[in-house]
Amino acid sequence: MSIPAPPAPRRVPFPVVDEVARHCLQDEEPETVHIEVHLPGTPDPARLTAAFAEALHRHPRILMREAAGPWYRRRYEWELTRGPDVDVVTFPPPGPDALGDARTRALTHAPPLTASPPIRLEVVREREDGAAVLFLTINHTALDGPACLRVLATAAEIYGGHDDAPGAPPPHRAPPGAPGPALRGPSPWTPPARVAPGTPDTSPALSPGVSPGVSPGNGLLVADLPVPHRPAGAPYTVNDQLMAATALMITHWNREHGARPRPVRITMPVDDRPRGADMPIGNGTRLVEVTFEPQELTSTGIPLLLHRTSVRTRALKALDRPQLGHGAALLTAPLAPVAWRAAVTRGLRRAAAPWTSTTLLSNIGRVPYPLDFGDAGRAHAVWFSAPARMPRGLTVTTASTAGRLHLALRWSRTLLGPGDGDRLRDLFEHYLHATQEATP
Repeated sequence: MSIPAPPAPRRVPFPVVDEVARHCLQDEEPETVHIEVHLPGTPDPARLTAAFAEALHRHPRILMREAAGPWYRRRYEWELTRGPDVDVVTFPPPGPDALGDARTRALTHAPPLTASPPIRLEVVREREDGAAVLFLTINHTALDGPACLRVLATAAEIYGGHDDAPGAPPPHRAPPGAPGPALRGPSPWTPPARVAPGTPDTSPALSPGVSPGVSPGNGLLVADLPVPHRPAGAPYTVNDQLMAATALMITHWNREHGARPRPVRITMPVDDRPRGADMPIGNGTRLVEVTFEPQELTSTGIPLLLHRTSVRTRALKALDRPQLGHGAALLTAPLAPVAWRAAVTRGLRRAAAPWTSTTLLSNIGRVPYPLDFGDAGRAHAVWFSAPARMPRGLTVTTASTAGRLHLALRWSRTLLGPGDGDRLRDLFEHYLHATQEATP
């Protein structure tokens, strides 16, 4: 009696965001998202590995790999698998440089798309006090940070044996007044400011397959700051304060480096997904752009800047539009072989470089899960960082945990160096504090 063959894995066409990211992959600047979760203790290796494996099966959409196909295929496809192809959870040796080495790997070595799932979790111990850091590295072509944080929260729930459901909703935003003509921002056809070059990082190249004379990839700086105060009833949110501080930081930096004033355009991901166990897994954010005229970005006009920022972000969040806009949806329509569309997409990306936004601000907000790992304790700090490929060259990512704001500045090493990161952090902190002093 013959044994029936197992059913073929189910295939899912790449969504628009995944396909555009797949077209534009570069070994020099891997598209990774990094999440680091700081715990007061160290989880038991066997229990954590089992809990994370169970979490993957509870969110089966994460168990996927890129399916092979001929050059003339019309779509890339994800192949959904029954289980992981690789050991997802690893435990690097502890040591004084373990934390820095893990951050470097998160920026320079993307999990491959050809193995399911395209993520890895490293449990890093740097000190002798038993504290540990969970490093989650994500291939951004397949997944985003909030989706993978949901999977990690499920693993914490399984490991700790308790409910890790999201907490209370974020504070309610007071409704702003009706927008006037002066609040619409400059034309989207005006090329925005670029982050002025600083002192590029000349340390040896870290990315695989790159010649020794080049220093590509990303650098990273993380900081722990107070969550900015917001007066009761203010029409703006903490996100608007972060947006204003980012725009003022770049304006100050460019002025210090002699760059001509231009509009600052900031890309802002908007995530409307639920945060419960039924959260859709994948790249689920849509991107909007907030633009500021140079004359709006003065240290004496912060109250008006916060008001204008609030009106613009509220209007943009309410827009009903595709994740990357209508142009990207047209580019990914399966009307020609995917290899041809890839070449067109890369060419258009290069041509549109002067109109690429100045930077990206991704504010995760208050981390909605307790991330309580039982005997290893509850997370007291969570950092995220988003890719910072040129021509943008700088991304700002924030999240708040345990009453603190966790800031990550990530930059292209061909544009900035570690000393530049220190200066940008100081400017961001200065202007974020200035938004607290502004009278609504």
